[in-house]
Amino acid sequence: MSAATIGDGRWHFWIDRGGTFTDVVARSPEGRIETHKLLSENAEHYDDAVLQGVRDVLSLAPSDVLPHDDIASIKMGTTVATNALLERRGEPTVWITTAGFGDMLRIGYQQRPNLFARNIVLPEPVHDRVIEVSERVMADGSIDTPVDESGAARDLQEAYESGIRSVAITFMHGYRYPEHEKRVAEIARDIGFPQISVSHQVSPLIKFISRGDTTVVDAYLSPILRRYVEIVASVVLADESDTRLMFMQSNGGLTDAGLFQGKDSILSGPAGGVVGAVRTSQMAGLDKVIAFDMGGTSTDVSHFAGEFERSFETEVAGVRMRAPMLHIHTVAAGGGSILQFDGARYRVGPASAGANPGPACYRRGGPLTVTDCNVMLGRIDARFFPNLFGPRQVEPLDTDIVERKFTELASNITEATGDQRTPEQVAEGFLTIAVENMANAIKKISLQRGYDVSEYALCCFGGAGGQHACRIADSLGIRTVFIHPHAGVLSAYGMGLADIVAMREQSVELTLEDGTAAELAKTIDGLEASALSELREQIGPDTTVSINHRVLMRYEGTDSPLTVEFGPRVVMEDAFNAQHRQRYGFVTPDKSLVVEAVIVEALGGAADISDPEMGDESLGRLSDNVPHVAAAQVFVDGGHRSVPVVDRSQMVPGDTVAGPSIIIESHGTNVVEPGWQARLNARGHLILDRVMEAEETADIHTSVDPVMLEIFNNMFMSIAEQMGAALTNTAYSVNIKERRDFSCAIFDPDGQLVANAPHQPVHLGSMGESIAAVIRSRHDTMKPGDVYMLNAPYNGGTHLPDVTVVRPVFDAVGDEVIFYVGARAHHADIGGLTPGSVPPNSRVVEEEGVLIDDFLVVEDGILRERETRQLFASGEYPSRNVDQNMADLTAQIAACEKGVQELQRMTSHYSLNVVQAYMGHVQDNAEELVRKVLGVLRGGSFTYPLDSGAEIRVRIDVDHATRSATIDFTGTSPQQPDNFNAPTAVCKAAVLYVFRTLVDADIPLNGGCLKPLNIIVPEGSMLAPQYPAAVVAGNVETSQYVTDTLFGALGTMAASQGTMNNITFGDESWQYYETNAGGAGAGPDFDGASVVQTHMTNGRLADPEVHEWRFPVLIECLRIRRGSGGSGRHVGGDGSHRRLRFLRDMAAAIVSCHREVPPYGMAGGEPGEVGRTWVERADGNAVELKSSDQIEMNAGDVLVLDTPSGGGYGPPDERLV
Repeated sequence: MSAATIGDGRWHFWIDRGGTFTDVVARSPEGRIETHKLLSENAEHYDDAVLQGVRDVLSLAPSDVLPHDDIASIKMGTTVATNALLERRGEPTVWITTAGFGDMLRIGYQQRPNLFARNIVLPEPVHDRVIEVSERVMADGSIDTPVDESGAARDLQEAYESGIRSVAITFMHGYRYPEHEKRVAEIARDIGFPQISVSHQVSPLIKFISRGDTTVVDAYLSPILRRYVEIVASVVLADESDTRLMFMQSNGGLTDAGLFQGKDSILSGPAGGVVGAVRTSQMAGLDKVIAFDMGGTSTDVSHFAGEFERSFETEVAGVRMRAPMLHIHTVAAGGGSILQFDGARYRVGPASAGANPGPACYRRGGPLTVTDCNVMLGRIDARFFPNLFGPRQVEPLDTDIVERKFTELASNITEATGDQRTPEQVAEGFLTIAVENMANAIKKISLQRGYDVSEYALCCFGGAGGQHACRIADSLGIRTVFIHPHAGVLSAYGMGLADIVAMREQSVELTLEDGTAAELAKTIDGLEASALSELREQIGPDTTVSINHRVLMRYEGTDSPLTVEFGPRVVMEDAFNAQHRQRYGFVTPDKSLVVEAVIVEALGGAADISDPEMGDESLGRLSDNVPHVAAAQVFVDGGHRSVPVVDRSQMVPGDTVAGPSIIIESHGTNVVEPGWQARLNARGHLILDRVMEAEETADIHTSVDPVMLEIFNNMFMSIAEQMGAALTNTAYSVNIKERRDFSCAIFDPDGQLVANAPHQPVHLGSMGESIAAVIRSRHDTMKPGDVYMLNAPYNGGTHLPDVTVVRPVFDAVGDEVIFYVGARAHHADIGGLTPGSVPPNSRVVEEEGVLIDDFLVVEDGILRERETRQLFASGEYPSRNVDQNMADLTAQIAACEKGVQELQRMTSHYSLNVVQAYMGHVQDNAEELVRKVLGVLRGGSFTYPLDSGAEIRVRIDVDHATRSATIDFTGTSPQQPDNFNAPTAVCKAAVLYVFRTLVDADIPLNGGCLKPLNIIVPEGSMLAPQYPAAVVAGNVETSQYVTDTLFGALGTMAASQGTMNNITFGDESWQYYETNAGGAGAGPDFDGASVVQTHMTNGRLADPEVHEWRFPVLIECLRIRRGSGGSGRHVGGDGSHRRLRFLRDMAAAIVSCHREVPPYGMAGGEPGEVGRTWVERADGNAVELKSSDQIEMNAGDVLVLDTPSGGGYGPPDERLV
């Protein structure tokens, strides 16, 4: 396709080298825009797709020399580095770090990626070896240990002699105090290492773990990039030529090839798409845009409302990146997403057919995919699709195989469910699910962050975007879709529209006070000089540049910074407050603001390009007069319909095309749905507008439908997740906002769980007990606008810090409760003997805080604030921070309000009867999936002793005929005098978790999972305690014991560490709480993972630099206790070893177990090692701590924690090494 612009007498190439295709956009010497697409890998025909693309556009033979004088620039994005990271094919790299921290990048934040996976698979490390250097700088810059230069030189020389040539250096607090990093870098340079990445240059921002990952990635990928750049440059750049070779960075700006670094390359291609989407949308007068880039394997979405949004901490391929990147959310849903039917539900993705074999229609034996849905429905017409398929890549799409496969699938669905859908209806069902999945991805970057998406235009691009644009817009309430003439290659087009950018950032960690702005200005001046120097070297002294000064600001004690423009204190405060209120719904004026980092962006040199005016829109033709190149049979509204096919290249400005219709172009197909109209504006942009109102209600029956079952399941879960987002956004405490220690759920009219967003495993399923308690006591007195609060362990609660808010949802006239919503959150303090409300030695529940049993917190829509504050402040051990309790409580109420709104919106669209019916259907589906497991599961019994001598005992009897099971805890020890008593709700949560892990499919988590299970818990036992039993350790410790006891009875896997190793410390000024990971148990076909959170917790560990910056402690080390896991055919995961030095006097406490009883091995495997906690006094004495203990720490004392390891599985002599 070509269009006329203004040329400068030379060629300009803008290229996106993707994983499957390489897209080329070229501006000719005369200003004509040409596009070209070719395979990124095609070894039989060419060595490099970028160079071949240039040759193809210039019509050059392989042996022809490029006309260098005729080429002004090549600007490109590439996935070369991204693919090397994904496939772990980078340069062998040695990571040099502070002694005691060599395992930190493996341990990370200790969370597991899949909550319900028994086999925990952690990302492979990027580096090949570690060198720990004896050196230590403290958070204030003082030197605790000088750098051991001779040891560093010795170890580096050894690494060099082994063949390693790439070095990454990250020392604790090196971002701020870089002298030790600089000295070791000099040593590495003297030895001869060609690639040396140091963290204070690569990522001068606080957070040791993500900065370390970023530095390693830079060292790992930069040599790969450099070699690739040299290959391209050797052909493109001649000695006498002034041709520019530039690369797109993850931050959305171009840079010279010689400055392109590995850490800036991760989002090189997608960043071009965001720039292209924004710049072209602005040409059309659209300033609020959702960019929607749908490709073959995934879909990228991003948000723009006046400026590019950037993230400064992103996870890519299991690596935590601490560098500025455009904020792009990726969902595993694309044209190649594989269709599945699991016997009850239609499923789309996340697995993809990729480019090879690709969709079924690609003639390579691939599975049915979303692309095949569009082929089956006539939305993709093989007559207008390139003939690129078959052995010689000259055949059209294979429509016959698509029809045959959908016919077979429809037959299988009918046989399994009795559902009589036609093959076309089956394809339509899968497509509907795919659209909802992609719409949910957009909600995450818009609605859940406080943006009203209905005010935006949807900018669609990528190979598959235009096929789904209208349907996705309808799902979100968006009324305008923008499709650029080069939408199929917009990422490449964006390379030509981008500025050249030099960014600098630096952590400062300064409290915002009257003199702070002046201090920040000095740092900004230095960063600006550096950025401007780099930019001027690329664009010359005379080109106009722009300089942006920004700061990352957050409330003191939080970890969610916002980006605001630098300026006077009051201006920055106002800007921060406005953003915080828009994003989170509130501000906290009495809380100090902290400037975390400053960012300077120097940009300029963008090509002066705008899409040319093509004609007068007033001369456009109406739909019937626009030439139709063909008619296509498209499946629309339940039947086949002949719709016009229009060639976009034949349209003129002002033309309108009414839906349903298809508009084809060289690199894509655009489907105009019924009720929509397409028009071509003066610049050749295709603008799709909804011209007829969408139907407000859907005609869905109450009987179960396999398509709607999947859609409702996803919608129910989406509501729970939106409630969670509302709670996160509006919460006050770090415990909720940062550690995400909460859960949100929706329930049917009987109080049965419908959807519970999986935040904390120990909350899963247990909230239903609280709902049931409220229903029992309040059913006859509930009124619209009432909200209840409780934490009573004997009435549906877990432990006192977990406060549950319950809101009934009434019908339109306020007569009948039709749903319930609930939000449970762990309050940072609810009173009790110790700060944080986790006392190690509590004996009655009152010593653990304020007991709340079915309290009416909101009446008739009005918060009973005075009465609620009095409640939090009551009792012998009241809450220490009632204001914080109230702030978090109102956030929970707001989360419930969000759930009410979304459920009401759902019922208005589908009707109350349909929504309630599907609340039952999703539970029935989960029940059936659990019953399938029970049909082949073997029962058993197991007894597991605690360190105290108490026992958890369970017998599991499986009835294969009824596919049900009885889980009987009879024989478990009676209620204990300590605080290891676990309320029944905790026990049920553990049962639900265990049986959920036995189902390999991604099943919905709801009350149906428990229906085949008869759980017997003896009253008065430690799993069903009675008032006034202490219970705080039951939630965090006994829950882990119950989980391992169940796995022991089933023989499924060996025990994991079986404790959360709860550490608290503090005084009147500081309070801190954390859980510490250990080893996971091994299974019949996997080793246990080391130092990872298991089973009933997935708590995040604070970054060590942040920890030391905020608290008066020094982390001496955190290591893997290698070899501590139980031996066996498969070995258990190792525990950890951690040393925490106190810098001032404070009280510390430990609540744990498995200090006496080791985690068991299974099937002949050996047990793991027990944990241990002790204190090494500054005077040389040592104090051993019990499982639950507390101690006064003095300055210089060290708290040492060894966490337990996992048990092994199978006889050790059967292990294959």
